[in-house]
Amino acid sequence: MLDDAFAFLCEADRLKSVHRASVLMDLSRPENSAEHSWHVALWAMVMGASDRAIAMILIHDLVEIDTGDQPIHLDHDVEGLAIAEAAAADRIFGLAPDGARLAALWRDFEGRADAAAVTAKRMDHAQPIFQVLQARDPIPDHVRIVRDNLSAGRAARFEREWPQGWQAAHALLSGQEVAQGDLARRLAFLAEADALKGVLRANRLLDGSRRENSAEHSWHLALYALVLGGLAGPGVDPGRVIRMLLIHDLVEIDVGDVPLHSAGGQAHGSAAIQAAEEAAARRLFGLLPDPQGRQMLTLWQEFEAAASPDAVFAKALDRCQPAVQNLRSGGAGWFEYDVTLAQVESRVGPWVERGCAPLWQWLHHGLRAHFAGS
Repeated sequence: MLDDAFAFLCEADRLKSVHRASVLMDLSRPENSAEHSWHVALWAMVMGASDRAIAMILIHDLVEIDTGDQPIHLDHDVEGLAIAEAAAADRIFGLAPDGARLAALWRDFEGRADAAAVTAKRMDHAQPIFQVLQARDPIPDHVRIVRDNLSAGRAARFEREWPQGWQAAHALLSGQEVAQGDLARRLAFLAEADALKGVLRANRLLDGSRRENSAEHSWHLALYALVLGGLAGPGVDPGRVIRMLLIHDLVEIDVGDVPLHSAGGQAHGSAAIQAAEEAAARRLFGLLPDPQGRQMLTLWQEFEAAASPDAVFAKALDRCQPAVQNLRSGGAGWFEYDVTLAQVESRVGPWVERGCAPLWQWLHHGLRAHFAGS
């Protein structure tokens, strides 16, 4: 079962290399579909969506591994694209041990089959609009696309379906600020969160082409929880674990990534880093309206303390995913820090084994094989 699960999870890594027409809010580069999926899931979480809607968002763009991104302002062969995406869904979800469940979730999203799917679609269509309009210096061509989208495109429905969001978008289009209130604070938080896409980590993509960023990592971890949640112990709520993992690295916007195998006073887990991360969490979640900001801060603190069943399982996945990234990319991140098998066993093993013993047994087998051959 785990071999099949990781065949799917490692194939999903390719979504991090699918470029979109949209760009990051600092305009530094095109956004990719993995970090877009993370940001849309965070949007859904902040806007009060259900666990089912968030799960749909985590997988909604996986078909782009085969079909690529389809910008809304370009003409498409609608029927041909639908056939290609259905074939991609069959192939990609067919890799997973519970692929039928994931494929059904994807089809429900595509067909807007229920209230969760409608919400998920709304978040998927809203995030690119505000990513353009809240950028430090919006690109004129992108603003034009947003204007057309809101007036006659797929987002025109926001006027009746989500009037508060429609009004906020039009305020920004007119060069005004969003009216003060809960939505304005949520939008400010979500805009600030975009910076996580620029935080680079020690490990690399599976194809070795570049370093992974923390937004992609957060999306991939949430997907891990969606796929591996059945392995969790009693009392674990996979939907709540996913929510933890969507926000767990936001503090890196202020602190940066601190590699697990770093050393010194600023090392992973040091008192100085813990204090800096706590301050970052209070600043970032403080952007949200009360009590939502306090609730998210509490959820982040629960993850950090690793005292609850949900947090223990979330921590296990957080330690497992980078190890898998290193295993499948030839150990590039480990070479940089001169990491030994004993170090991985001591720094990764107890966390993964505590959260999911079968997962550690599977991972440990691969680790021994890798280090024996290196």
